[in-house]
Amino acid sequence: MAEPSLDTLLRDIRACRLCEGELPHDPRPFVAAAPAARVLIIGQAPGSKVHASGICWNDDSGDRLRGWLAMDEATFYDPARVALMPSGFCYPGKGSGGDLPPRPECAPRWHAPFMALLPKVRLTLLVGQYAQKRYLPKGFAPNLTEAVRRFADAPEGLFPLPHPAWRSRLWMARHPWFEADVLPELRRRVAKALAQNV
Repeated sequence: MAEPSLDTLLRDIRACRLCEGELPHDPRPFVAAAPAARVLIIGQAPGSKVHASGICWNDDSGDRLRGWLAMDEATFYDPARVALMPSGFCYPGKGSGGDLPPRPECAPRWHAPFMALLPKVRLTLLVGQYAQKRYLPKGFAPNLTEAVRRFADAPEGLFPLPHPAWRSRLWMARHPWFEADVLPELRRRVAKALAQNV
């Protein structure tokens, strides 16, 4: 049987109802990509603003992430340059301390076939603990802070980042090395990946 095209897979993901009944609202999966994408951003899960707007990273976290990347919205939302895939594709709803964790059904079902159809990706950004736990080697770091601090030791093509939620401002104040050391290298690698023609 022939492999599905990326367009077919994107349509299937957007029609997914695996977690229907587990959500406090109708499923609304979010994903964006084109076969030419050079950078893949694997995040956590859409927030309530993204769920309402229908646009990935269309919130304060997205603004902060684009600032970290030194990337304008036109580039960020160009699927032929940047692919966007959360760990959980639907907004999981609110918990006592903020948004609930990403639904666990999404990544095992959709991540591998999605990534297989992005052959030109040169850099994958692992934004937050859920993406890092899934894609960094077991035992790579004891926590998110150490994973980000050890970004240079991550497997080739992977770059761990904290989640850019409002709390990240407090985290950055406690860890000034992130802005001094990590962000310049992140921006260099993103620019290099986007410039590659192979």
